[in-house]
Amino acid sequence: MQKMFNYRKVLPLVFAIPVLIGLTLFITPIQADAQEIELLLKGGRLIDPKNKIDAKMDLAIAAGKVIRVAADIPASEAKKVVDVSGLIVSPGLINMHTHVYAGSNAGFTDGTSSQLPDAFAPRAGITTVVDAGTSGWRTFPDFKSKIIDKSTTRVLAFLSIAAGGYSVDKAQENVEEMDVQKTVETLKNNPDILVGVRIGRYDGKEWTPFERASEAAKLVNKPLFVECHLPEYSLEDQLKRMRAGDIITHAFENVSERMTVVDEQGKVRPFVLAAQKRGVLFDVGHGGGGFWFNQAVPAFKQGLWPNSFGTDEHRTSMNSGMKTMLNVMSKYLNMGMSIPDIIDRGSWRAAQSIKRQDLGNLSVGSVADIAVLSIVNGKFGFVDSGNNKIEGDKKFEAELTVRGGKIVWDLNGLSANAYSK
Repeated sequence: MQKMFNYRKVLPLVFAIPVLIGLTLFITPIQADAQEIELLLKGGRLIDPKNKIDAKMDLAIAAGKVIRVAADIPASEAKKVVDVSGLIVSPGLINMHTHVYAGSNAGFTDGTSSQLPDAFAPRAGITTVVDAGTSGWRTFPDFKSKIIDKSTTRVLAFLSIAAGGYSVDKAQENVEEMDVQKTVETLKNNPDILVGVRIGRYDGKEWTPFERASEAAKLVNKPLFVECHLPEYSLEDQLKRMRAGDIITHAFENVSERMTVVDEQGKVRPFVLAAQKRGVLFDVGHGGGGFWFNQAVPAFKQGLWPNSFGTDEHRTSMNSGMKTMLNVMSKYLNMGMSIPDIIDRGSWRAAQSIKRQDLGNLSVGSVADIAVLSIVNGKFGFVDSGNNKIEGDKKFEAELTVRGGKIVWDLNGLSANAYSK
């Protein structure tokens, strides 16, 4: 005999299904919020220009990401707590102008003039460096395998229009090898690393290298980075050929072979201000010879502010007036730029200029690249490329650097365990 269907047993289950679904939807956010915090930075002055935050806030990290930003996150919820009271918590700094294709050869490309990013970046609060065209389409694979893939510091790069990288001097390289198509292909094949095209050293009079670099950048919708060691090109002509979003570095240089941004009367040249107005970006590019107070100070007072604090970091510049990116930022601090404006140019504006809005901010869900900085008070001297000095009473110092959620620099042992006998 066939059994009768028992509705009394089934109906409770039918009614229970929507309730279970609702509970699942309700519980999921709570579980997400309850994710165990691996590292909690507590009590710092959090400056996040993207999100317009400048306040005392706690910041929680898990799985290499920022998972929470709030006024008071209980220490009991974290595996590790670092007290950063009285310190600035900033997005990890971005050094827009470096040469890190280090090797055993002479010069910059796979050479001894470049330096390894992990040797200088973490100690200055830098979590991302951008190599300024030390490689080209021919040498980039070697650069990537030797340096980029093996560095803890994030390494991005402008690709030189020169096939071999760095220079396009005729004595070193055939202009015909400045191949737009191969440059574009290399950029398209490495979109997470290559952020634009660079034109740098060139002694010829024709505009072919500049035009090819600009064309390649335009084809991939990325900025042209102009290093302006171009004695036969006038500054005005270079700026006229640059699009909005293109970047000129060594902006405050004062060398005989190139016109300065500030004229003999101490005024910023009108065509420079016009370029700034239409969106050309100005990078410091300090280096050994690229930054002079007689340019930077009057330019700052007249509104020509740098968009980024690229250092032109290499083996010799780090031991001259430049020293570190924090030293460059400290110069502007003592020139009168506010701390939030400096953090903005050291992180979020730099990220925007290379179209990497995933970097340079502390949004929930973003990679946990963080600089914890102190302002040290005292009597300090700051030196430019001409060995001229200004005195100041404060400077930035990196107390803690976090890269991808891991502490990679701790100046005073903020995260260390107290020693006891």
